[in-house]
Amino acid sequence: MITYETTGLTGPAPTATVSVKPIVLPMPERGADLHVRVSAPVTGSSLPVVVFAHGYGSNLDGYAPLVDHWAAHGFVVVQATHLDSRRLDVAADPSRRPHLWLHRVRDMTRILDNLDVLEASVPGLAGRADHGRVVAAGHSFGGQTAGILVGLRVADPVTGVARDLSDPRVMATVQLATAGRGGDELTPFALEVAPWLRDQDFSHITAPGLVVAGDRDELPLSTRGASWTTDPYTLARGDKSLLTVFGGQHSLGGISGYDAAETTDQHPGRVALVQQVTLAYLRHVTGVDHTDWRTAQTVLAGGHHELGRLESK
Repeated sequence: MITYETTGLTGPAPTATVSVKPIVLPMPERGADLHVRVSAPVTGSSLPVVVFAHGYGSNLDGYAPLVDHWAAHGFVVVQATHLDSRRLDVAADPSRRPHLWLHRVRDMTRILDNLDVLEASVPGLAGRADHGRVVAAGHSFGGQTAGILVGLRVADPVTGVARDLSDPRVMATVQLATAGRGGDELTPFALEVAPWLRDQDFSHITAPGLVVAGDRDELPLSTRGASWTTDPYTLARGDKSLLTVFGGQHSLGGISGYDAAETTDQHPGRVALVQQVTLAYLRHVTGVDHTDWRTAQTVLAGGHHELGRLESK
């Protein structure tokens, strides 16, 4: 087992958690009600909230290595099954594909509108979450979803119009292995399967954020290689940090699930690094504690650590 001592980082002891699913939020305009999972520690009060958007095709049961870790260390984590999930088979409908990105943002907004309902649906959680401290997180397609909530502008692939869909209730983001800028760097494959990547503008993002990128994440969506996934760090304004995972491919060692078949770079050390650094950042950005984040910045500075490098601007 990889421990904090193994990576050289620090962190609090875990606590027991509770998880409830599915909590159903009616969304008739969506074509399918929104199914939500909530995970939280069984003790504690004033718990910050993480709303997490899964990658393309996944669902509310994914990303247990991250969700379990965050919940066991003091966060209420909310996950939904978005319309592109393989469980729903909506993405195969060509008439709906261009707006899958927008449905995701609306899903997250509906979650934020119903935090009281979700909290009350978990035994013993009512009154213990702090709705004033909300971080949006996501992997891959979900990273774009999180970014939109803090100001990322995406040109609608049908109308060409880029609207401000940011939500002031979101104070920061954690974006994992997510897409960079569009334009002539996109491959024909990207334009076909993900037309919402055609025009992305990061310049309006000012909220704090942590970007996590694997230096071997060679996606078929861009001609630029792995550096493409660092754009949310390099192109956005404000207080940003970048964790580069050495040897990391798109699943960053296996964050999408304990036994996820799509993991091509299975590596417990990389998963532990992402778990520990993201938790340290979440605790830092929500004001819970700054010590672990400062330790991570020191230990991972300069690229000398075998697992990764952490830099900030």
